Amino acid sequence: MSEPVGDGTEHAPGAPGAPAVPGAVRADVLELDQSASAARYEPRPTLREGDGDRDGRTGRFWSWRRIPAALVAAVLLGAAALLLYDVAAVRADHPAMYWRRWLARRFATEPLDNTWVLVGSGVAAVVGLWLIVLALTPGLRQVLPMRRGPERVRAGLDREAAALMLRDRALEVSGVRSVRVRARRAKVRVRAVSHFRELDDVRADLDTALASGIGELGLAKPPALSVHVRRPTKKG
Repeated sequence: MSEPVGDGTEHAPGAPGAPAVPGAVRADVLELDQSASAARYEPRPTLREGDGDRDGRTGRFWSWRRIPAALVAAVLLGAAALLLYDVAAVRADHPAMYWRRWLARRFATEPLDNTWVLVGSGVAAVVGLWLIVLALTPGLRQVLPMRRGPERVRAGLDREAAALMLRDRALEVSGVRSVRVRARRAKVRVRAVSHFRELDDVRADLDTALASGIGELGLAKPPALSVHVRRPTKKG
């Protein structure tokens, strides 16, 4: 009996069309598993200096300002409703309200240099300027904007939380007895009391530690640092 003869083509183990060999592992499956494992354990990108918007800017957070908006809306709505009611009453052959007649008479006879006219116009101008400032400024000065990462998520850090973190970092410096930190948008002011070591050495260590701490906060615009170190006051 003759043995079956193949087509003369040799197949490498694991190649497509090759016969299954017990215990053999296909090369493409092995490469896929290795790439999946590498992707699973690949470290995620971290936030670095310069990461942010495409235009390089990260703006402040805008306040909703619900209370001023609600007050202005309520006043305007009440005044408009009262005026509309009076106009409709006049159209229906009813006399105008007393306050409207009184205002029309005063506006027609009162000179413009009257004290009450000047005071009223000044108050109206101040209120108008206040509303314009509220409309054009973002507010939320307590929130420091942070740099945006690759996920394009906006984050902010409260100034009190930033001051607390920097205070803990300052207390780790040798020689610092107590410290007070005030974090602003443009500057961080540090007032420390040192009970031993030279003040210049303590100040240099504080500059290094706090500069590193400000960098680790991840703020979009890192504030400037001002450090003042003194000796504790003597009692008696």
